[in-house]
Amino acid sequence: MPFRMSGYIPFGTPIVVGLLLPNQTLASTVFWQWLNQSHNACVNYANRNATKPSPASKFIQGYLGAVISAVSIAVGLNVLVQKANKFTPATRLLVQRFVPFPAVASANICNVVLMRYGELEEGIDVLDGDGNLVGSSKIAARHALLETALTRVVLPMPILVLPPIVMSMLEKTALLQARPRLLLPVQSLVCLAAFGLALPLAISLFPQMSEIETSQLEPEIARATSSRTVVYNKGL
Repeated sequence: MPFRMSGYIPFGTPIVVGLLLPNQTLASTVFWQWLNQSHNACVNYANRNATKPSPASKFIQGYLGAVISAVSIAVGLNVLVQKANKFTPATRLLVQRFVPFPAVASANICNVVLMRYGELEEGIDVLDGDGNLVGSSKIAARHALLETALTRVVLPMPILVLPPIVMSMLEKTALLQARPRLLLPVQSLVCLAAFGLALPLAISLFPQMSEIETSQLEPEIARATSSRTVVYNKGL
């Protein structure tokens, strides 16, 4: 249940709040990026195209690759920001708040590709208009992973970009300056609202059952059907 798309927001929002906490240490950055990519890896695995069996070893390889890439990118960006002497402390803090987005977006692409690499090797099933199996296509698998990877770039955009902008304005209000304990609850609500906006927006970019012309697929697929187009399950 935590790894269904319907569970993405309630189980993912606490992680987003952690990623956007100000004044992150190296240890906290590593922890939240690890937790985020661990959750994403399980979501990607649970919502893959499962027409072909996938051994546990593939899951472990993909998980390790995704987590290592995410943590490396995030830590590298944080170190660069901290060494940028031209920034004032206030500007450095603001820039650090935006660091999670490029780190998460690039790591999400690695995560999708590594967690679903078996589809690229084996191909995925393509069906004609009547739902009959036409064959297994590696080209369709590439399209499926590309579409899914694009959704994973769009997904964190509102979640990790809007809250820092909104919070930088809200922190200047008299209410939050007088009651700093409200900062975390308010940030949590802002992240929850951004997540609720971003998830349906990202998922709706491409239909789950995508269509592709047979002329773009392998010759044996084109010969196996008279249909001009076939469909495939790209996963979520």
